[in-house]
Amino acid sequence: MLRGFYTAASGMLAQQRRTELLTNNMSNANTTGYKADQMSVRSFPEMLISSMGGETVPTESKLGMSSFSQVGGLSTGVYVQEANPLFTQGTLEETQLDTDISLVDENLPINEETGRQGSVFFTVQDGDGAIRYTRNGSFTLDGQGYLTTPSGHYVLNENNEKIQLDSDRFTVAENGVILEGNVQIARLGICYSDDPSLQLMKDGEGLYKAVNDGDLPSAYGAADVGFSTKQGFLEGSNVDQSRTMTEMMSAYRSFEASQKVLQAYDKSLDKPDDDDGDEYAEPTSK
Repeated sequence: MLRGFYTAASGMLAQQRRTELLTNNMSNANTTGYKADQMSVRSFPEMLISSMGGETVPTESKLGMSSFSQVGGLSTGVYVQEANPLFTQGTLEETQLDTDISLVDENLPINEETGRQGSVFFTVQDGDGAIRYTRNGSFTLDGQGYLTTPSGHYVLNENNEKIQLDSDRFTVAENGVILEGNVQIARLGICYSDDPSLQLMKDGEGLYKAVNDGDLPSAYGAADVGFSTKQGFLEGSNVDQSRTMTEMMSAYRSFEASQKVLQAYDKSLDKPDDDDGDEYAEPTSK
């Protein structure tokens, strides 16, 4: 089997995966708090091709190894290494609803080891009691007055406790404190990750969970971390629709190019027929 088959096929698979990722970003362009996924593609290790079947007898090198005539390098294709969300701030959209709260990034340090910027998240509790994190601040009140996400997950305070309110007429200060009148009810639980691409993974419904099943530290009082909360606003997705459409077209063209290479290899393996189109035709006697 020709090695080019595998190289072209790996390129097609990588571009197909890239198209699926970009399509998912486009479909969530209007999803509150959605973070666009980014994909990294790497090549498989390159192979060094040497001639071993020639008439020249191999000679012993200085290192005691047999040396052959080098033909050159051969690429063995590419693969999708990983896909990680891009945790940049989305645009803020005013809703004028008291239960809608957005996080505003002000000063988030850059991780010196990875070069990526940190991010802050709301802390919520899923149906199994596990801690999850989200940037979607579209909250509501359930029948018992608990502050929840649209999926019914409880919003937690800074002590990882449920937040219960008397009504939906409350005020959220910029420092995350929830007030009913002049009475402080709770303070929103907001955590900080210095490298969310490394420490968090998507868990569906706009939620993230810690990779090591641990809890993120509180963002309050964290060194050099600056943020605020804004009531009556929601954070939109950070999907750049025009750029995503351009990348989708590029992925399609790359897939098409690899497909044509694959077809050319396939055609080169066709068994040629004779001029009459019948390979096994017997000669006719006169």
